[in-house]
Amino acid sequence: MNKSNFEVRYAKVKARYDEVLNRKNAPLFSDNGIYERYEIPVLTNQHAPIHWLYDLNPETNPFFMERLGINCVFNPGAIELNGKFYLVARVEGNDRKSFFAVAESETGIDGFCFWDQPIVLPQTSESDTNVYDMRLVKHEDGFIYGLFCTERKDLNAPKADLSSALAQCGIVRTKDLITWERLSDLKTKSAQQRNVVLHPEFVNGNYAFYTRPQDGFIDTGSGGGIGWGYSESIENAIIHEETIIDERIYHTIKEVKNGQGPAPIKTKEGWLHIAHGVRNTAAGLRYVLYAFMTDLKEPWKQTHRPGGYLIAPEGEERIGDVSNVVFSNGVIVRDSGEIFIYYASSDTRCHVATTTVEQLIDYVKNTPQDALYSYDCVQQRMQLIERNAAYSHR
Repeated sequence: MNKSNFEVRYAKVKARYDEVLNRKNAPLFSDNGIYERYEIPVLTNQHAPIHWLYDLNPETNPFFMERLGINCVFNPGAIELNGKFYLVARVEGNDRKSFFAVAESETGIDGFCFWDQPIVLPQTSESDTNVYDMRLVKHEDGFIYGLFCTERKDLNAPKADLSSALAQCGIVRTKDLITWERLSDLKTKSAQQRNVVLHPEFVNGNYAFYTRPQDGFIDTGSGGGIGWGYSESIENAIIHEETIIDERIYHTIKEVKNGQGPAPIKTKEGWLHIAHGVRNTAAGLRYVLYAFMTDLKEPWKQTHRPGGYLIAPEGEERIGDVSNVVFSNGVIVRDSGEIFIYYASSDTRCHVATTTVEQLIDYVKNTPQDALYSYDCVQQRMQLIERNAAYSHR
């Protein structure tokens, strides 16, 4: 008896799914010596469980068609719990709506598998049209917080304008990634807020936030860069004043926009920050990652800011739904000093880059600051060349 179309297609789809989950990853040679990329993405739309996509009843789905497709998986928050690696990924359906889902791995570089069900995010009195880009942070108050962008239609826009949106910071908390409590959205004086991150420690007895004030949903307008502000409460978080601690600068990698990535990493030298910077090109916006360091006791004060990017899109990373983009809102630091930087490429897939605290401190402290002018940048390079003259025999 011939197998049904349902059975044949299910077997092929299941075999591909199993193969994706069991792929082994390997590091690539690092030209820059700062971090290692890996051969394959760690999380993609092919990692979506079959029962998220298909009706598994052959009577109601005889052709074994997708009913609810997954377009892409990207921009994951990251956390380590009990020795396992967890990503809270942004999963976007074919309908353009995003939701959050937890994937776990033993190694942090491969074997990521989504939990059986996505996160059912509690709602506030005003429903989220779309949610995305959750930053996870273990706070010293004992909770794991997830800060994410909640997007809603701008009701003040003209009726025919179906693209104007309002972005604000949604806040949830948990202790196990299973049960989530929704808190009030963050309130600030800024018209729009995206890329908001909670500092992992109290500062001056307050909850401290990295913000990104901007006038419009896309355009920053008078928004000047990465902000810093305090709130006495987390349940009803209100920031009365935002101070820019990392400004946008003309003709740099962050002239159009910039924003804090994951929560900063605490080291003996200072707080290590990974952020994204955006510049405009003839081909559209280009997103890269960069790093800087702030003072341990006064985390709003920069101590080192190396010029240029830390990670830029390469090869297939440049291709996707929104091309020429890398973006990170998740990092894991192990007790050994290993750092796992989770980043997405072109709003399509998730990758990992690994390094160490020691390497990243060396990079941040010893990479020259952007000299801002071509002549001065040449002088920086000339100084390096001259210092290397003694080693020309190499």
